[in-house]
Amino acid sequence: MRNADADTVAELVRRQWGDRRVGLRSETLALSHHQVAAGAAARAALLVDLVPRGAEPHIGVLLDNTPEFPLWLSAAALAGAAVAGINPTRRGAELARDIVHTDCRVLVTEGSRLPLLDGLHLPGTRVLVTDSDAFAELLAPYAAAEPGEATLGPVGPGSRLLLYFTSGSTGAPKAAICSQGRLAAAGASLVRHFGVRESDVHYICMPMFHGNAVIADWAPALAGGAGIALRRRFSASGFLDDVRAHGATYFTYVGRAVQYLLATPERDDDREHALRLGFGTEAGAVDAARFEARFGVRLVEGYGSSEGGAAIQRTPDTPAGATGRAAPGDDLAVVDPDTGKERATAVVDEHGRLLNGSEAIGELVNRGPNPFEGYWRHPEADAARTRGGWYWTGDLFFRDADGFLWFAGRTDDRLRVDSENLAAAMIENILSRWEHAAAVAVYAVPDPVAGDQVMAAMALRKGTSFDPVSFAGFLAEQEDLGTKMAPRFVRVMRSLPVTATNKVHRVGLRRAGFDEGEVWWSGRHSGGGGYRRLTEGDREGLREEYGEHGREGLLGR
Repeated sequence: MRNADADTVAELVRRQWGDRRVGLRSETLALSHHQVAAGAAARAALLVDLVPRGAEPHIGVLLDNTPEFPLWLSAAALAGAAVAGINPTRRGAELARDIVHTDCRVLVTEGSRLPLLDGLHLPGTRVLVTDSDAFAELLAPYAAAEPGEATLGPVGPGSRLLLYFTSGSTGAPKAAICSQGRLAAAGASLVRHFGVRESDVHYICMPMFHGNAVIADWAPALAGGAGIALRRRFSASGFLDDVRAHGATYFTYVGRAVQYLLATPERDDDREHALRLGFGTEAGAVDAARFEARFGVRLVEGYGSSEGGAAIQRTPDTPAGATGRAAPGDDLAVVDPDTGKERATAVVDEHGRLLNGSEAIGELVNRGPNPFEGYWRHPEADAARTRGGWYWTGDLFFRDADGFLWFAGRTDDRLRVDSENLAAAMIENILSRWEHAAAVAVYAVPDPVAGDQVMAAMALRKGTSFDPVSFAGFLAEQEDLGTKMAPRFVRVMRSLPVTATNKVHRVGLRRAGFDEGEVWWSGRHSGGGGYRRLTEGDREGLREEYGEHGREGLLGR
């Protein structure tokens, strides 16, 4: 394992110069580390000539995971510029807003994405189409450039490198800032934590416009001298074939990617590969165990807020299902999001089941110094994130008697049923144990009496259908399922709707409520006695009963 420490990402890019080992693989291309550094140097020199004097040194990258993406990341590091990853699922005014808000004077894209830009007002933005003859001709004069020759100004640890958008489910997405020093340090930390070797190949199948792929996959590969293999877009059916073809040893995941992989047909050769580790978030203990049993690959659930304000490290003694303990230097606490008072110590049984969720679950905060670098031109969001001198993560956790932290969901995913606070992630973990469940998402639907009701969207395993008797029997057997946690409504779906980063599209599910699809219901509304199918007549009655709390209330959440 080589020395992974560096003050800047630019320094890590320069280290590739002269290294003739394969450093980048894609579906159609293989480049050595040296060729990556040379390509980055050429693009950095071009960038220096394209960015107007006095303009913010920002470039937007509207690409799938093509070789041009890491080449432009490396080029930006060398030139002292910052990359704004542009989400290709955004459209129209929203897409234009992301580009203009981050002051992108250069936008890097490809021909297939040009229709997204039709009719957009992008004043002062130069568009480069990487798969065009015009781009090749523009880049050609810079072919002899070497790393470090062309910069837009001094390049140091504090130089901005990433402007990556966080979730916009409750408003316009915010662009979090990440400096060269922070990204280099994050990469080096993961090299040490996972023992990244120069012979490793990091498979990047999560979208590179999102922080996970860059911070947790590309950066440690760069710091450790490992190669990368790119998948244009995540494909569950193509995952194993890619892993074998590229000799991949490590990958990252977010959201429901693991569930999609588990939903593929089992094969006799599921364990024939070099993959040894997956690192990510939101797989859940049940699916992580299933993944390791099937593919022989350990999944490590990590936690680091996208903005860098808090981190949790997993140690060998971390219990199954827990995330880990606070990283060195972080003073993490679980507090009531309204009062700031610490929540009670969690009582967790021998099976990892939480027994006092109402008293133990709260928002994770960092009370110590942290590397949060703010949002681009969003002082209100900065102030909300750091109110009272603490960093507020927006994530729910609980802490057990041994100091281990357990993830319980986003603060936006809290439910309040009959004055009892519940966390969606905890209920999801329980429902995922049902043998017919392939994927589960839990969310609130407003109720004029109880405040919220628990609703679950559930994708079932192939060849199964929703059996209300079996499901009710399963719920009755779950000792850690509180009296308010059983779903009042269950929506059965072929697959759960997801965002471009493979996270469940909860906003859409909440908006639909019980109004769409195959829905089953139980309890007060259905007359008791387990679950029965919701009819159109039932829906009409519910709409009348819920009144302004019904459809309009759902749309307002």
